[in-house]
Amino acid sequence: MSNWATDRPAGASRVWGVAALVQAVGDTLSARFSSCVVKGEISGFTRAASGHGYFTLKDEHGNASLRCAMFRRALSQVDFSPSEGMLVEARGNLAVYEARGELQFVVEGMQRAGAGALYEQFLRLKARLEAEGLFDADRKRMLPRFPRRVAVVTSLGAAALRDVLTALRRRSPHVEVVLSPCSVQGVEAPAQIVQALTGVILAHRAGQFMDAVIVCRGGGSLEDLWSFNDERVVRAIAACPIPVVCGVGHETDFTLADFAADLRAPTPTAAAELVAQDRETSLDQLDAAERHLQHRVHQRLDNLAQRLDQAAVRMARPAQVVGQHRQALSLLEHRMLAACQDRVRRSRQLLPQWQQRLTRAVSVQQARHQHSVQAWDARLGALNPHKVLERGFAWLTDEAGAPMTRASQARPQAQVRGVMADGVLHMHVTQVELDATPGSDRGD
Repeated sequence: MSNWATDRPAGASRVWGVAALVQAVGDTLSARFSSCVVKGEISGFTRAASGHGYFTLKDEHGNASLRCAMFRRALSQVDFSPSEGMLVEARGNLAVYEARGELQFVVEGMQRAGAGALYEQFLRLKARLEAEGLFDADRKRMLPRFPRRVAVVTSLGAAALRDVLTALRRRSPHVEVVLSPCSVQGVEAPAQIVQALTGVILAHRAGQFMDAVIVCRGGGSLEDLWSFNDERVVRAIAACPIPVVCGVGHETDFTLADFAADLRAPTPTAAAELVAQDRETSLDQLDAAERHLQHRVHQRLDNLAQRLDQAAVRMARPAQVVGQHRQALSLLEHRMLAACQDRVRRSRQLLPQWQQRLTRAVSVQQARHQHSVQAWDARLGALNPHKVLERGFAWLTDEAGAPMTRASQARPQAQVRGVMADGVLHMHVTQVELDATPGSDRGD
């Protein structure tokens, strides 16, 4: 049996108190790393009510992490809002948080160094799926207003499941809940989520009709929610034939599953509230509709009863009704006769005016036609052949009756017929004389 007191190494005679040892380690770290700059990705950033910020810096490969604290004065000087997955360079010093004996980095200044490896991967996959149309608004479907059966895809031990069941039980206790369990974090989570969705779809097609599917889990860092950024999960949600509500994380958390779902809820509880209408509110709406319908029916019945009473009164005294109709007919007859007489009187007043207008129109038209006839007569008279003959011309033809327009057509001893203005001459050609112009034909 070893003697603990005698087994201590030489020079280790001092016995440290916990506080003293932690303080000594802190002093050593502060002296050795009084001012240094660390580059890493922000994870789990929170801002306390005091204004201080707390987060974890992780290396780009996820092999190491360092808890960080940034007090309000230093945080107020940062010109951007630290967010999940952001790659930053933090300047500060190492220290030990004595209450828990944990190593922490007290940040005095911080600047952006990039988007971070995981966040960059998130953005690249989002851009590619968005280009395929997986997040288009026209693909989104409306949720049934009054569902009867809802499927929930989440972990059996998740607090999100209790939140969803509590909200559904409070708002719509008649809604049947079908649980499809799966892991929501870790390497195996994406495949299990896809398998759980597939099971819901198979049950839906087998006759267990689902009105909606809730995919949910609680909040966490970017790494914790990364399963819902897996391409397999996103495509499974987009291809689901049942409307999907995604309630992953808190209000500030966004995953690719949110963009692919038909509706995004900020929390799992909100997802249940969006799916199921509040029972009391629905009953109040039904009561109001019932009261309005009864009021309208009673109002309609009262109106019909009044009309029936009026008809009964008229039917009780038929002679009076007939007399009223006769009076109405007599009034209509008088009005119609007066209207006809007034129309005839106005037409008679207008008749002289129309007669004058018609007479003027006929006179104008007749003058125009007479002028036109005279013009045509003058033109025809100018073209009359007798007018030409009266000016001293004659129309000559040969023995065959063919017209003669040139002297070269005549031959001595030939017979020529000449038509004058007042008769016909029968002539005998004794001699033909032609003009002495070049190329003219001459006869003997």
